[in-house]
Amino acid sequence: MTTYDILPDTTRVWIYQSNRAFTPIEVEQMTAQINQFTDQWVSHNRALRTFGKLYHQQFVVLMVDESQAGASGCSIDSSVKFVKGLEGQYAVDFFDRLNFAYQEGEKVKTAAKEEFAQLYKNGVINDETVVFDNLVKSKGDFDLAWQKKLGDSWHKRFV
Repeated sequence: MTTYDILPDTTRVWIYQSNRAFTPIEVEQMTAQINQFTDQWVSHNRALRTFGKLYHQQFVVLMVDESQAGASGCSIDSSVKFVKGLEGQYAVDFFDRLNFAYQEGEKVKTAAKEEFAQLYKNGVINDETVVFDNLVKSKGDFDLAWQKKLGDSWHKRFV
């Protein structure tokens, strides 16, 4: 695994958001699993320059610097298989794209699309609420636009 700070902004990113936060014990276990996976992640038997981390006890973030070796279909499939394995092991859902995450103080909370709209309508969240845009594609976008105000995000169309 490569350190985050040396990866170029063009590094490809995949973000998998859990429907719940992980316990401290789960965070420790999952961190070890992510490190093991990224250390062994290959594309056509070529080692990839990778990074992986669990953010906010809820987001598995995987990255590949494709300037050295591109992530092939098989290597992407292996990452999905890895995340699916985590999903089963920890009884969570990483693939519900209509489960939105937002910041409330220091905590990350999640809400289904309909609940998210109701939270907005009730004033619990507003255009200033920080949301997580898990559709960012590169490390540069991850740094600049993963967390943004609801009013500036694609989430706004659902409220």
